Amino acid sequence: MKTPLTLLTLALGLSSCGLFGGNKPVDVVVLGLNDFHGNLVPTGFSGIKLPAPTAANPAATANLAAGGAEIIGGYVGSVRATNPNTILVGGGDLIGASPVISSLLRDEPSVIALSKMGMAVSSLGNHEFDQGLKELLRMQNGGCDSNDAAKACKFDPAYPGASFQWLGANVTDKASGKPVFAPYKIVTTPDGARIAFVGAVTRTTPTIVSPAGVATLSFGDEAEGVNRFIPEIKALNPDAIIMLIHEGGTAKDLYNVAGCSSLMGNVVAIAAKVDPAVNAIISGHTHQGYNCLVPDPAGGSRVVIQGDFYGHLLQRLDLQVDKVNHKLISIKAANVVMDASGGTTIPRDATQSGIVAKARGLTDAVKNTVVAKISVPQILRAANDAGESALGDVTADSQLAATKGATTGNAVIALMNPGGIRADLPDSTNIKPDNSVNFGDAFTVQPFGNTLTTVTLTGAQLKAALEQQFDNPAVGSNRILQVSDGLKYTWTAGAATGSKVSDLNLGGTAVSPTSTYRVTLNSFLADGGDGFTVFKDGTDRLVQPNLVDVDAFQAYLKAGAPVAPGAQNRITRK
Repeated sequence: MKTPLTLLTLALGLSSCGLFGGNKPVDVVVLGLNDFHGNLVPTGFSGIKLPAPTAANPAATANLAAGGAEIIGGYVGSVRATNPNTILVGGGDLIGASPVISSLLRDEPSVIALSKMGMAVSSLGNHEFDQGLKELLRMQNGGCDSNDAAKACKFDPAYPGASFQWLGANVTDKASGKPVFAPYKIVTTPDGARIAFVGAVTRTTPTIVSPAGVATLSFGDEAEGVNRFIPEIKALNPDAIIMLIHEGGTAKDLYNVAGCSSLMGNVVAIAAKVDPAVNAIISGHTHQGYNCLVPDPAGGSRVVIQGDFYGHLLQRLDLQVDKVNHKLISIKAANVVMDASGGTTIPRDATQSGIVAKARGLTDAVKNTVVAKISVPQILRAANDAGESALGDVTADSQLAATKGATTGNAVIALMNPGGIRADLPDSTNIKPDNSVNFGDAFTVQPFGNTLTTVTLTGAQLKAALEQQFDNPAVGSNRILQVSDGLKYTWTAGAATGSKVSDLNLGGTAVSPTSTYRVTLNSFLADGGDGFTVFKDGTDRLVQPNLVDVDAFQAYLKAGAPVAPGAQNRITRK
């Protein structure tokens, strides 16, 4: 099926048909990539469905294959060939939580790939900090002094670092109060247009990465961080100012609806405070595709756009600027599908093909090792109305199975954060005819390498932790923990804060507030990650540095083969 390249545009501001005398406007294209997460090869884009009939299900559909470095690089190159005034930028989470092809090589192939594409700048993302500040500085500056020597500099013995600059106006050193990364950068195009990019990352970063890795850093208010540098930027007379922020929202409108007005979430409140001198906001973090208009503090409409995730979409801003009077004349915004199915004319970039081939050659033997068969082609991570997913059930059960023994924790409950389940098992582009899954499939689901920790909680603490799921990370949104078999409860959306969870029971017996229970968590949750601070108060902590979540996941798939999707009957919503 041929899929047309999606390029819906939104024109704002002044018409370019006025008289400029000898001052000819300059056309600039800004291409934005957010939440790439080291996905060097295409993955399934749920925004477009294609027929994928099977004998068992002739009406089945599959997600369009989209993204990958070859296609993204090809599109960037083709746009740049048409207009040399093309700037590629990032919206954060370019690395971290990556599949085997990048993660086993410490994400160096991804940084090199983006550098070869000519990326100029990117906002920081929370996942850039997954391995701590020191390792992120190595990713920026190069070298082999890594906290994981087994993976570092295996792709390139002289890892050069990123040629692009990560930006973080709201990230400061606690001791000095000074920015740790450049807050902004002005990029000059071949025709002399000067576009300023100012970056920020979600202030919640310390709660969603390992706290030790960012202990010396402060993550301030995103809008305040950006606004602090706007006078300095304006004094340099750029022709336009674009904000890159790793924070986002959700919209009812689809990615290809231009000028949407349904955007909700943290980025809306941030945009309402960001200086009107900022002409557009490229966002990320929430893995959504949207192209919306949000009011700025002066009451004007400003583009806020996000391009899904894993490179499925590129955000495209077509600017026309007056480089003599240093002002934006017009802006058009669109999300462009990076169709890797062959259904469009996007070329594959030869340099990127070489990078991908080299990375595959170093990782495919590990990636393609078969783990087990499952009972269906795919187990999905999509949650039901209560917040429970079939894959979440399986993941939690795998962690309980690994830690219920007398020497491994005596656990009776396992809880898993939904954000740690990164993909379906397998991704729609990797479904096998025999329902087998390999190491790469399992690793893509659980790529963080978190170790398993078992703690003792009272029933009251367990309920208090479950109450922390709601209005998390922001009012109106929830992080519903995935729970192991045997634990059941009901939550009521309209109940008061702190009183939403009821009918909490284990194996049919009510959980007693004063009784104690051994609970297994990954190391991120055990340290209070994702706002679950109650877990830090667990006692009799058993940390198992040699028991990694993906290993427990693989062992469970092998032992129970063929594992079936979870029944999604453990959590009920009223």
